[in-house]
Amino acid sequence: MKTVCITGAAGNLGSLTALHLHAHGDHALRLMVHRKTFPFVLPDDGRTRVCPADLNDPATLDAALEGVDEIVHYAGVLFKARPEAFLPVTNVRYFANLLEAAKRQGVKRIVLISFPHVEGPTTPEAPATDRLDRTPVSMHATTRLEEEKLLLAQFPESVVLRVGMVYGNGILMPEAARWFARHRLLGVWRKPTPIHLISSHDFLEAVANTLENPAAKGIYNVGDEGIQTLQEYLDLACDTWGHARPWRMPESLIFTAAALFEAASAVLGTRSPLTRDFVRIGMVPYYGDTTRFRREILPALKYPTMRDGTGIF
Repeated sequence: MKTVCITGAAGNLGSLTALHLHAHGDHALRLMVHRKTFPFVLPDDGRTRVCPADLNDPATLDAALEGVDEIVHYAGVLFKARPEAFLPVTNVRYFANLLEAAKRQGVKRIVLISFPHVEGPTTPEAPATDRLDRTPVSMHATTRLEEEKLLLAQFPESVVLRVGMVYGNGILMPEAARWFARHRLLGVWRKPTPIHLISSHDFLEAVANTLENPAAKGIYNVGDEGIQTLQEYLDLACDTWGHARPWRMPESLIFTAAALFEAASAVLGTRSPLTRDFVRIGMVPYYGDTTRFRREILPALKYPTMRDGTGIF
């Protein structure tokens, strides 16, 4: 039985991945958590163990990774003021700590969850491929690209899944958009922004299939067959939810709102639901070449386009 460690297992995608792997595979699971507790109850069948650890403290990592064959890496910090100050630490330095511990414990392969933004603006006509030499627009993407480079230099048999936006019930970002839409607060910039989507079902299948495929290595772009903009997705989502479509706003107004959220977060020590760097990454068009992904990892999608997936919005 293969032992898989999920970092950030208490987070949104990490916890959903743990549920999916437990229900659909025979892996032994190590659920690495830090400040939050794992949000679900899994059957007490001896296959799953929650392991508290801190990526900032290398001494805590060896016990969590002892006997682990593969790692799926999600852990990180998102909703906090001034990400340009903390992301080089939480993304790059903490990930370097994880890689060193993985080497000490003989981990064979790591699956890094990334996104196509690391190649900067891309479109269906000029999609992201497997390049590591592009210049991203945001700090989120810049530091994730550094993680990709670290991983593939030190664990060349590992996998990077560059995932478009994941949508579905229980997924954090769509649920946040739904809350804002319900209160008539959801807004988006006017300029059409191409995005690549994938349903939560197909995303989780992609992660599971990657773990089941020992030949998978390198960079894969993960997305469905649809071609759409962020504005089209949000309009369809609001129509499906029964709420008014989002306001079209000037970019300057959205950046001002993000700056106010960040200021409040810095003063009060709370989470910031919006940051200026998050707006920057959101404004970047992104689309990946999924040819290799569809050939080697997930040949058939349950939800080929967002219109097929409205039932799980």
